Order: sequence, then C-alpha cells, then structure tokens
Amino acid sequence: MKIGMADADPVTLLAWRYGLIVLLLLPIFAVLRPPLPASGRQWLHLVVTGLLLQVLYFCCAYISVYMGMSPGALALILSMQPILVGFFVPWTSQERVNTLHWLGLALGLAGAALVITSRSAVDASSYTSLFVAFGALISITAATLYEKRFGVQQHIVTANLVQYAVGFVFVLPLAYMLEEMRFDLTPSLAWVLFYLVVGNSIVAISLLMVLIRRGEAAKVSALFFLVPPVAAALSWLGLGESMPLIAWFGMGIAATGLALVSSPRARHKSPAKGQAV
Repeated sequence: MKIGMADADPVTLLAWRYGLIVLLLLPIFAVLRPPLPASGRQWLHLVVTGLLLQVLYFCCAYISVYMGMSPGALALILSMQPILVGFFVPWTSQERVNTLHWLGLALGLAGAALVITSRSAVDASSYTSLFVAFGALISITAATLYEKRFGVQQHIVTANLVQYAVGFVFVLPLAYMLEEMRFDLTPSLAWVLFYLVVGNSIVAISLLMVLIRRGEAAKVSALFFLVPPVAAALSWLGLGESMPLIAWFGMGIAATGLALVSSPRARHKSPAKGQAV
C-alpha cells in the first residue's frame, strides 16, 4: 500500500483498484450469469457492506498511511478488530464468547503486537492520522458485524461486483474532490495494483466474507492475528528481511491464541430463547 502511494494519491489509487476489479468481474459475470439479489433488502445489505468495507475502511486505512501513520502502527491498531468483534457480537448476532475464547484473543493480540513492534516502526505523525486509523478499525469491525447479522448468501461474483461497484462510485468523486488524482503508472505501481486487485481484493476479501457468513464472526475475526506473522514470514523467506527472535516468539503466541479460539471448547452457542445474552 505505502509503495503504491509513492506514485499515486491514496483515494485515487483506491478508485483505480475498484475500477479495475469491476472491469475484471464484468465479463466473468456475463459468462457465469449468477443470480442477482432477489429483493430490495438484499440489494441494500450488499450496498451497506460495500460502503463500510470498500469505502470507509479502505479510505481511512490508505489516508492514515498517506498522512504519516506508519504501516506498523496501522497494523497494530487494526489488530484490535477481533477484540471489538468479540465484545459486540453477543449483541448483534447472539454469539457467546466464553473465557477460553477471550484468553485466545488476548494471546493473539499480544503475539501480533510482538511481531509488529519487533519488525517495524510504530509511530504516527499527527493525531489526525491516528484518528483516521481508528476510523478504519471501527469501519472493518462494523462491516464484520453487519455482514454476520444481515449478510445474504449471494453468489460470490454478484456480491463482489455490487460491492466494488459501490466502492468505485463513491471513491471516484472523493478522489476528484480531495486530491489532484496523481497516478504515475510505474512498474512498481503496476505490481502493487496487480496484488491489490487479485490477491487482496478478489481472493482475500472474498474469502473473508464467505467465512463470516458461514462461520462465527468472533472466530473468523481472530484470523486477523495471523496477518502480521504470515507477512513477516513471507518477507523473511522471499525478501530476506531480518526476523528478530522476539518475532518468532510472537508468532508462537499468536498461533497459540488462534488455536484456543478455534478449540471446540471455545465453541459459541447462541443463548436459548428468552435467555439473557
């Protein structure tokens, strides 16, 4: 993300990202002809999820880094998302989060924090960038809770096309109003766009939405704790970046936390009818 912003303004980069995704999905949609939402309510749910995730979350994340928030600080803030989901999900989806799950969340957060702080700078250039980063945290949390509560089982191509089209429609005017729309298509920016369009958007976000709909939101959100360790491991293997001993220790703690969250003993059961949550 930060590499791409060297050659493009942040919201403009998002607009290109969403526009390319829509162009890629349109012929796939034309060939597969997946079903469209069956009611206005289903259309509304797709649009709201698109606004929370593709517009608010990604705009806040990109802008916070552009304003001087270090990627490490942003990753640390976003690592709190599973904690927030665990706190609010009993009221939104009636999932019960037991003591073992909370222990797993605490270990996951501690492990992710160790990996992040041992490998990258954690700083913010202004309170504004910090405020915008917390906006990204609130947006991704709200998107997860909303998708779990109201998400419908739409074909993944339909859901992606609608949500990224919503993102493009809202983000493009924002880029026009807020930025100079700088976009210099260098080789590095082309590679960044390829990763953002294919790897981060079509693959990763699609899998996240499917997991949220079919699983328990609190457990699925705990997978966020694996993002810093996996990114660190890939950078170590593929780019030869250093891996401090404390980072390996953090990976072990994060993996232990995820194992506890995924344990059958941490299974979340909705309360019986009439039972307090």
